[in-house]
Amino acid sequence: MTSTLSPAIAAKLRASFADQAMMATLGAELVGIGPGTCEIAAPILPGATQQHGYGHAGLMFSIADSAMGVAALSLMPEDAEVLSIEVKINLLSPARAGRLIARGRVVRPGRRVMVVQGEVAELTDGTEKLIAILQGTMIPA
Repeated sequence: MTSTLSPAIAAKLRASFADQAMMATLGAELVGIGPGTCEIAAPILPGATQQHGYGHAGLMFSIADSAMGVAALSLMPEDAEVLSIEVKINLLSPARAGRLIARGRVVRPGRRVMVVQGEVAELTDGTEKLIAILQGTMIPA
């Protein structure tokens, strides 16, 4: 993703992501930011699987929620922070192996409420497979 954000906003987004202990726990990394967009990648670590060995839905939700939040934060006033107030997830396929890529984007920016969408894809041997879609609402805090 090519960033056309101001250096101050880009630094703020990176710092906000770095402050999320959950992302560090999951081994997630911020791989792309832009105005109203964000991309986060994460491995499926052994500690983030469910009883059948698939990537846990909580892993997919967490990285997508953060991607959507960072995307929203990129369009908020410089002194604002972001909070999720509602997120819905549809799980389309199990996360079997490989690396997960979460992409968040702002659908409708607003001063008080932002509607966001997210997708999670599994990347295996250079091929992406869509495994989850999300829609949510973010507010400045």
